[in-house]
Amino acid sequence: MPPRSLNLLTFNIQAGTSTDRYHRYVTDSWRQVLPNTQRVQNLDAISSLLREYDVVALQEVDAGSLRSGFINQTRYLASHSGIPFWCHQTNRRVGRFAYAGNGFLARFEPDVVEERRLPGAIPGRGALLVRYGEGASSLTFAAVHLALGRRARQQQLRFLTEELADSAHLIVMGDLNTATDSPELTEFLENLELDAPTAGLASYPSWQPQRAIDHVLVSRSLPVGRARTLPLAHSDHCPVAVEIHLPDSVDLQPAGHVTRGVDFTPTSG
Repeated sequence: MPPRSLNLLTFNIQAGTSTDRYHRYVTDSWRQVLPNTQRVQNLDAISSLLREYDVVALQEVDAGSLRSGFINQTRYLASHSGIPFWCHQTNRRVGRFAYAGNGFLARFEPDVVEERRLPGAIPGRGALLVRYGEGASSLTFAAVHLALGRRARQQQLRFLTEELADSAHLIVMGDLNTATDSPELTEFLENLELDAPTAGLASYPSWQPQRAIDHVLVSRSLPVGRARTLPLAHSDHCPVAVEIHLPDSVDLQPAGHVTRGVDFTPTSG
């Protein structure tokens, strides 16, 4: 029988690097471009967490550069958590040192997987669009990481509004870099008729959460259960989890037992 509820998680993993104070961004900056043993240990800890979830959106996940030891972290997390489907989108490359992007993991086989490059004066932001089913019974996930600047975020959210306008049931997950009561996100929620169960859940910085910037936004057609942040010291963000309930019309088919993925990482450039 298809599941009638889903446990969702969004997590900016900072490429598997722990941060516990603001000054670490400076003193440990080398970790952003060079490999270190902490990274795999953190990925293993994150994998253990992900085993409890059905759908996961990841941000700042590395596709297999020097700093990650040439490990595609999305694929690694899927394999080690036992989640059979994954897709990865690389949005920003720094030579061979760092390939930053978005990841998506799911226990269900999607019908359509696409990527979008988000607008902005500074390139390097994107979205993964994953759809299950068709028409009025379809369920669409958008895994995103928005810009730091308000004007760029507004451009990106308006772009996504057009891209997602035809979605019957929609879930937007990611690091949005803003609170849900900001003007640009309020407009987005109203235009797509989304609720924000993660409003007010502080997720950044992980060592003393003060800002609610990581979110799961859900169509009003999808009842929501518990929403919470999780204390986890393996990034500079805390993961955010939400339970949702599915209407009877939505039919999700389990993915196979063999891990498979879609990788949108450019082969050059």
